[in-house]
Amino acid sequence: MSRGLWIALVVAFLILIDIYVFQAVRVMAESWSLMGRRIAYSVYWGLSILAVLGIFAAIVVDFEKYRLLRYFIFSGIFANILGKVFASLFLGVDDIMRGVQWVWQQFSPPAAPRDNSRHDFLVKGSIIAGTIPLVTMSYGIISGAHDYRVITRRIALPNLPKSFHGIRIAQVSDIHSGSFFNKTAVKGGVEMVLNEKPDLIFFTGDLVNNESKEVRDYIPVFNKLKAPLGVYSTLGNHDYANYTEWPSEQARVQDVKNLMEAHRIMGYDLLMNEHRMLEQGGDKLAILGVENWGKGRFPKYGRLDQAHKGTGGAAVKLLLSHDPSHWDGQVRPEYPDIDVMFAGHTHGFQFGVEIGDFRWSPSQYVYKQWADLYKEGNQYLYVNRGFGFLGFPGRVGMPPEITIIELVTA
Repeated sequence: MSRGLWIALVVAFLILIDIYVFQAVRVMAESWSLMGRRIAYSVYWGLSILAVLGIFAAIVVDFEKYRLLRYFIFSGIFANILGKVFASLFLGVDDIMRGVQWVWQQFSPPAAPRDNSRHDFLVKGSIIAGTIPLVTMSYGIISGAHDYRVITRRIALPNLPKSFHGIRIAQVSDIHSGSFFNKTAVKGGVEMVLNEKPDLIFFTGDLVNNESKEVRDYIPVFNKLKAPLGVYSTLGNHDYANYTEWPSEQARVQDVKNLMEAHRIMGYDLLMNEHRMLEQGGDKLAILGVENWGKGRFPKYGRLDQAHKGTGGAAVKLLLSHDPSHWDGQVRPEYPDIDVMFAGHTHGFQFGVEIGDFRWSPSQYVYKQWADLYKEGNQYLYVNRGFGFLGFPGRVGMPPEITIIELVTA
């Protein structure tokens, strides 16, 4: 099916659902003043027109130059459509019930006048349901995008030498610097990391969305991340410049080199299928870092065999690998001596519910391990929910995360 036909079908769907949901707006506003009804109708159809214009803007606007604008436009279109779908569900239930009642009355004796209270309830419920996506997504953009949270976890390792007992590791992941629109808030997140006074800092990939130039304005922000034992980083799937068009493969490869140089300028020790040894009191701890390794359509550039080689003398091995699917896909089956793996990638879908020990997100239907701490046998995996955001320029119920992992001797 051609792109033009798809667009025509989407626009037709929007118009039909707008007309259908408008009946609820009319019922809701029928007792209002003339001015109140005009305002309500103008707001309703104004949002509908903006959604249709947004679709056409996607055709003519060069979003390579205005990516942030694209995120806001498509978020608005999605909120508008989703809200009206929710409203239609309520109206559909009401119409089905009214239809069944009408059919029943055709074959039944005359009944008492119909009680419209249920109809009014469902109509008003449809309006409330229709506003929920718009309100929650707006809140997720205004507040949730930069509502950084510090999550602290303690991991007890039986083989951790006493010289490393109590070592504090800060993990930051999925910065996606090309999505940011509030540099002041981002600086505040970096300050929160530093206030935790970590001994080590790990960055587990996705510094940008599509290309290296996105991080230029944020190098002076993220180069503030410093720790006594160093800052170590690795690449994520978005760091390979595979999500944009290039005039040649050489241009793409050069962009990846530019991104690697940005890590160096910021003072990050970028681990490309290699490791570093930390030594304290004669004891050794290995930090391994691999390039992206993901199941399915994601690239498998990671060479854990190369990073692991020569780490036999380390009492504890810590792995930086962007995609959590790497843990079950290769780490646990083949490298049981890797004690803790640090990952990101999922963002917790930037949407979910977390209350106490209860966690739910659409991300869990794609990834077995999608947020927080996991343990299998003597091995641990921590999946960071991400510092930044991608696509939808906000977060709902899944705040951006700064992780503090404290390693202790069991």
